[in-house]
Amino acid sequence: MSADRPTLPPVRLHSDAELARDALSAPLMARAAQLARWAERGVPVGVGGEILQESLGAATEHLGLTADEDGPGLTAEAWQLAVDTGLVEVEETEETGEEDAEDGAAVGLAKPGEELAQLTGGSPRDVLDIWLGGMETVLADAVAPDLADLADQLADGGELDLDALDWNPEEEAELLDGILGNLYLLTALGDEPGQSVPLPALAASMIVPDDMDEPTDDILEEVSEAMMRLDDQFRVLEPIGLVAYQPVDEALIEELDDAGDTVRAAEPLTDEDVTRYGMVRLTPLGVYAVRARMQEAGVYAPAVGDLRDAAAGTLLEELPDYPEDLAREESEQWLAPRTPSAAAGELLVAARGDDERAPLRRLAAQQTLALVGAEAEPAFREVLDDRQLGGLARVWLAERGLADIPEPSQDMIFWLTVDTIAAQLGTDEEDTEELRDLVVGLTGQHSGFFDAVWRVDHPATADVLEAMGRLHPDRKAAKEARKAAYKARSRAAN
Repeated sequence: MSADRPTLPPVRLHSDAELARDALSAPLMARAAQLARWAERGVPVGVGGEILQESLGAATEHLGLTADEDGPGLTAEAWQLAVDTGLVEVEETEETGEEDAEDGAAVGLAKPGEELAQLTGGSPRDVLDIWLGGMETVLADAVAPDLADLADQLADGGELDLDALDWNPEEEAELLDGILGNLYLLTALGDEPGQSVPLPALAASMIVPDDMDEPTDDILEEVSEAMMRLDDQFRVLEPIGLVAYQPVDEALIEELDDAGDTVRAAEPLTDEDVTRYGMVRLTPLGVYAVRARMQEAGVYAPAVGDLRDAAAGTLLEELPDYPEDLAREESEQWLAPRTPSAAAGELLVAARGDDERAPLRRLAAQQTLALVGAEAEPAFREVLDDRQLGGLARVWLAERGLADIPEPSQDMIFWLTVDTIAAQLGTDEEDTEELRDLVVGLTGQHSGFFDAVWRVDHPATADVLEAMGRLHPDRKAAKEARKAAYKARSRAAN
């Protein structure tokens, strides 16, 4: 396998236009944009651009949140996002001094920023760029320490002690990044797009060692603590549109008083109630965002459509690592701008080779060429005498019922057989029942199969015979395969 094969499976992204609409409709972003437009006449702000108390009520009313007990807090969060993303810009007032700043007086005037025009009148990519900046701000907020704990420390002239808060910013950010990465993988590998994941399973994926059969009590306690942190974090991340989250049922959380005594016991949980411990999934916007962050970190995270303009060789190198449905979709997008004849010619040339990945490339070529119409017939007839492509070409012509297909030589049949099995061995399907059936069928159709195959001049002949010896259910046939593999290796050595 190549050293630079994808480190993450491919994902299917929504279009930029769809994602931009999702970004604009995310509650936190929508409120930030509303407040930015509302600030047209100027809004006095304090240090850092925070909205002052006398303006907060009017802003909350503008958003229609006065009846919500959390309204002022939601408004303040939306305002801060508007400041952080440049939807509003702050101009400092010259007459304001340090004493005014310390007393919470206005130190500047906020008005709509240049980014607001981009958000409302720019391209979908402009909108997504602004949203991504806001998302990073929200991610930082999600791993910040609890404000109530900070206030307790600073009360009565106390000093900030991060150690006492049991908060490590690097660890918190690393845990959340890992969780989002796992959600991304589950999204990419899931049978159903948009399937939610139980919060306990997600927390355990980061904490329980892979080789641990039964988690210890200490590990389970760590998982429980991580779940509670994630519950808080996902509540912060949902309004920006990154995740869809069903929070932990509060009835399942034990409530303690200041002395640590139980005020309310947690309800018992039965197996069928697992969803009450929280369910989460990445939204399409979340998939886009996590992929963008991974790419920025240097991780190869492919998406369907990435290969549309790629050379045929690049397409065939990458497709074997794609799930079947996404590989077909990628192939269709690659074929769309090309004529059938030109596409077939490019793919056939790129399918040649004797390296380790060559059988996989030919398998990918065969699957992609199956989507090409009969107009490509001349390209296949040109390679009928090619040792590596002649068998593939005959199969393609025969599947379309075309006439005048020359019979393949016995050598070509056996070479194609070895190449086909070598390609299967290069995928994750090596030990499937389907491959076993193929091995049994081939040996049953040809008498003296192993005596002929070990002579085939294919780089993978010995490996294929060894695999056949491992997979064949008949002990006698398996032994013949292993003997043939030995002969093939001896022949190659000489």
